[in-house]
Amino acid sequence: MIKISPSLLSADWMDLGKELERLHEWGADMVHCDVIDGLFAPNITFGMPMISALKRKSKLPLDVHLMIVEPERYIDKFISAGSDTIAFHPEASKKPHEVLEKIRSKGIKAGIALNPDVPVRVAEEFLGEIDYILLMGVFPGFGGQKFIPEVMDKIDESKQLIASRDIYVELDGGVTTENIVEMKKRGLDAAVAGNAVFAASDPAAAIVALKA
Repeated sequence: MIKISPSLLSADWMDLGKELERLHEWGADMVHCDVIDGLFAPNITFGMPMISALKRKSKLPLDVHLMIVEPERYIDKFISAGSDTIAFHPEASKKPHEVLEKIRSKGIKAGIALNPDVPVRVAEEFLGEIDYILLMGVFPGFGGQKFIPEVMDKIDESKQLIASRDIYVELDGGVTTENIVEMKKRGLDAAVAGNAVFAASDPAAAIVALKA
C-alpha cells in the first residue's frame, strides 16, 4: 500500500501540535517537512529548531525535504534535530555524495529530489547511496499548485532506473485523490499530500481515499 506523507505547508501553523496529533489519528504514515531558504525556492519556511520541536511532539516519522542552497552547511544540524528521512536537490549542493554519506551514516534514509525539469537520469550516479527518489510534481515553493502531467512518466522512468534495488519512489506536489490512482498504477511508493489532506472536509477519509 502506498504511504501518505501530509505536508505541513498546508497545515495550521498556529496549531501544529494539534495538527501532528490529528495526522497520527487520521492514519498518515509520515509528516512531510518542507525546509525552504528563499534562495533555492521562492519561499521561506522553517529550519532546524522547528524540526527539533516537531520531533518532540510527532508520533510519526519526519520526512524532511531540504530546498536549500548548499545543504552540506547544515546537514549535521538537520540530522541531530531528529529527521527520519532527508531529501535534497543535488544541483543545490557542491558535495552531494558527502551529504548522502553523512545522512546514511546516522541511520537516516537519504533521498535525491528532482524538480520537474530535472531528468531522472540525474539520480543514476547516486543509486548506490540513496534510499529513495523524491519526484517533484510541481516547482518547489508553495502548496496548492496543480500537478505537472509530464511528471507522471518520471514515475515509470524512476522505477526502471532503480530496477531491483532497495530504493523507493516518492512524489511531492499536486497530488489529489484523482491523479494518485494513476500514480499507484505506475508503482509509486509514497506520496506527499498537502491540500488534499488539510483542505479536505474529512481529512481522515481523504487519507483513506489516497491510500485505497
